[in-house]
Amino acid sequence: MSPSTVHPYPPTDSFDGGDLDCGNGLLLLIRQHIDPLHPGELIEIVSRDATVEVDLPSWCRLTKNDLVNVHTEPGIWRFLVSKGTFTPPEHHDQPPADVNAPVYAEPDIALQPLRVKNLRKKTQMAITQEVVEPYIPHSLPEPVAVAPIKPLSVLSLGSWPRPRWLLSSLHQHLEGRLSTEQFEADADDAVQVAIAAQKRADIDVVTDGEQRRDNYSSFVGGILQNCQLIPVTDLLPYVDDPDQFNQELQALDVPAGDVRHPAVFGPLGRKNPLTVHEVQYAQGIAKQPVKVSLPGPYLLTRTMWMECISDRAYDNRDELAVDVVRILREEVAHLLSQGATLVQLDEPVLTEVLYGEQGQGGRTFMCGALGERGAQDEELTFAQHLLAQVTEGFPTERLALHVCRGNWTTDESSALSGGYEPLVPLFRSINVGTLVLELATPRAGELAALTGIRDDQRVGVGVLNQKDAENDTVEDVIDRAEQAIDFFGYDRVLLNTDCGFATFADNPIQSARAAERDLSLLAQARDHLRETYTVHA
Repeated sequence: MSPSTVHPYPPTDSFDGGDLDCGNGLLLLIRQHIDPLHPGELIEIVSRDATVEVDLPSWCRLTKNDLVNVHTEPGIWRFLVSKGTFTPPEHHDQPPADVNAPVYAEPDIALQPLRVKNLRKKTQMAITQEVVEPYIPHSLPEPVAVAPIKPLSVLSLGSWPRPRWLLSSLHQHLEGRLSTEQFEADADDAVQVAIAAQKRADIDVVTDGEQRRDNYSSFVGGILQNCQLIPVTDLLPYVDDPDQFNQELQALDVPAGDVRHPAVFGPLGRKNPLTVHEVQYAQGIAKQPVKVSLPGPYLLTRTMWMECISDRAYDNRDELAVDVVRILREEVAHLLSQGATLVQLDEPVLTEVLYGEQGQGGRTFMCGALGERGAQDEELTFAQHLLAQVTEGFPTERLALHVCRGNWTTDESSALSGGYEPLVPLFRSINVGTLVLELATPRAGELAALTGIRDDQRVGVGVLNQKDAENDTVEDVIDRAEQAIDFFGYDRVLLNTDCGFATFADNPIQSARAAERDLSLLAQARDHLRETYTVHA
């Protein structure tokens, strides 16, 4: 029976999900088919699983995709879903009277996670897996030499506010409605804008502003083999407590449907570089040295390990971590061989391990770290092990680690609080020469908490809280920097903001104009401090 004969409106696309339920891959298939559609276009989803009759309408409500019609046959359900709000076409016959009748109960969340967890192995996910080439450990390129970063250099943390036109291109590209070539052309223009602002601010080490990323970490899910980016709202069937998870999503300053999360459905592979192209383009237009940020191995493992999805490819989280470490080592090697001055691994979730509150499912929303976590000591040991593996053998002075307490809202009361003292053993043990730390906000604790880090480790000191910097002056920045110089010594201090300006593409913490002002304050403080300490040397 053709879709046009069972629904009041013809769908643009149709697919058969077989007996997959929402927690066993059906939502990944829906996402693959619905993303390329234009808003208001229709897709027919055919299912032979009875739980979908309840779960799919719930998913539609949560993702704000209109359920237009349901047609049932013995053992078969045909759902007609609009991408976003549906507006009936003009000059179309009126649909049958019962099309929009409330067939289902309307709980806030009617998904069935317990059943999903019990039956998640019943079928193979109907998504084609890409063959990953065998890893050759001795094939990594050697680093090229670069000039050392001078004391008190001002570093861009990473992200920069994206122009509105780039956000439009980014979403169209993520949904398959804009070609890679067209998106990259728009992204190139945005990188030029971001680097020009950093030049005007007169900082020492620039980034490309992460303009090509939907957010600072999950972007890798759109590049790695056998991984797919899906909106966070699509994850509800996979969590232990959907109500709790939904409450966490509501706390975001950006709609959860705009935040995408990587879903692993097969063995991970790095067929294409994650960020090497970012550095190459930035180097082509910037005279300053270029640094680049990568999501750290613990963050990626926590993010990607989601029961009912990744456990089809990996038996446990440790197995997934092996491939995450391998991929990051490949990327770091190629970045250093490309001449990246500094490769920064982002691990903000380390403070979530220490100070985050867990819901019933053992999860918190901390910069996208949705995966379950264990006991504190267990998690810190696991993180230390992964970071040690990724950084082993690379030039210490070319590697950095960034830790903060969350950067998704300007509401300081929503972010975590607590000092660095419990992380000092981890900092000491891994092969990184620079610790890029949130330190301006009182939530970060005292500098004295960092007593015990290695003498060869420099500190990128957060001397300005980008969430609350409107009234800061050069004198404020100088005062914070001098406290760090007194504590660590002149040669070990670099200057940066507490975190980036736009961790999530759709949720910039600052405007581009304010971000440029903030960096300019740091550069003015640098000039004053260099002159002062040179005179007194």
